[in-house]
Formats: sequence, C-alpha cells, structure tokens
Amino acid sequence: MLTDNTPAAAGGDEEVRVSVFVQGGKGTIRQGIVRRLIVRCELGEGIHIYGEPVPEGMIATQVEINGPPGLIAQDTIYPPTETLRLESMNMELPVWSGMVDIVVPFYPTGELASETRPLDTKSIEIEVSVRYQACNDEVCFPPKTVTLNIELDLDVVDIPVLSMHMGHGQRESNFSLAPHMLRLVLRKFRQNPLGLPRFIFKTIGLEMAAASRRRGK
Repeated sequence: MLTDNTPAAAGGDEEVRVSVFVQGGKGTIRQGIVRRLIVRCELGEGIHIYGEPVPEGMIATQVEINGPPGLIAQDTIYPPTETLRLESMNMELPVWSGMVDIVVPFYPTGELASETRPLDTKSIEIEVSVRYQACNDEVCFPPKTVTLNIELDLDVVDIPVLSMHMGHGQRESNFSLAPHMLRLVLRKFRQNPLGLPRFIFKTIGLEMAAASRRRGK
C-alpha cells in the first residue's frame, strides 16, 4: 500500500497511469538493506499492456532505473501475465490488465552509504523509465516511455557499542558488542595466530580515522 509519507512520483495518461514508490523503511535507503522499488501501472477499462515474449513489431513492458554510483538494481520482478487470444490472427499474447505492480529490488553499496564514514549526501534521486505499448480490443496505441524521478533519503546504519566502529558518523546504539568480539578474536586466533596482528593494525587505523573525523567537526 502507498501511504501519505511515502516518497512517490506519478505520470502517464488516461490509458495507463504510472506511479513509482519505495516499499519499506519509510522510503529511506541504507547500506546492507534491500529495498523494493514498486512501479505501479493502473490501466483504464479495456486496456492491456504486453509482457514477454511478444512478436516482432510489438513492445513488451520494460522498467529501467538509473541512480548515482553505488546504487545497485537487481533483476526486475514482473508479475504473471494473462493470455489474450486474438482469434482473427490465431495468436496468443501475454498481457496485463487492471493494476500491475512491477518490482525492482535495489540497495546501496559502501560507495554510496558506508558504515565507516558519514553520509556524503542526505538524499539521492533515482530516474525510473517505463516503456510499454497499450492496446484495447480494437487498436494498439503507439509505444510510450514514461520517465519519473523520485528522491529518496539516505539513512545511516545502526551499530553496536564497539570502539573500532564508533565515531564514523553512524547511529550508535546502547548494545555492547565487546563480549562477543572477545570470543570472536579468541576463536580466530586459535584458527589463525597471524590474523591477530593484522586485526590489531586494522583496528588502530580505524581508531585513528575516527579520531581525525571527530577533530574535524
């Protein structure tokens, strides 16, 4: 469902009304979490659009999203189609009618929203292009492309209380990770004694970076 506080954009025409919004997290995105971009096509009475596969000369519905570097879009999820049989052409075509929700899972990498540094920007803009061909029982309309832009807020990740993770601009919780980290270090040391020095040097580097950021505020 689309709520009032969900970032959204809408366009299209009387035959096909297109809206775009993000499901989950109140429209915010952050590292490590996959969000679902919903492309909703609301079709007028008697109108249908095509899914794959279609004969040459017809256009199947396609969704493409573009964003800043570090935004990763996964494979688009299309709902099952219905079969439309054209007796005059002895042809069966995969179509949608009514309301169609197409889903594009996506997530940000550390390049866009990192857990080891403050956010570079508070929000990003995603461009969503929807290409389709609408038809009714008598005529097929020319193919159209609807392009919408949606602005989404970036959010920081929640981190437990552990000195090597703190001070990097993320949201710090009250949960202490120290006992769990100690058990992990002991287990890793038994498995690989040389790994401990590397871990110590890495921790020192992170502490120095965090201290530098605190001084710069």
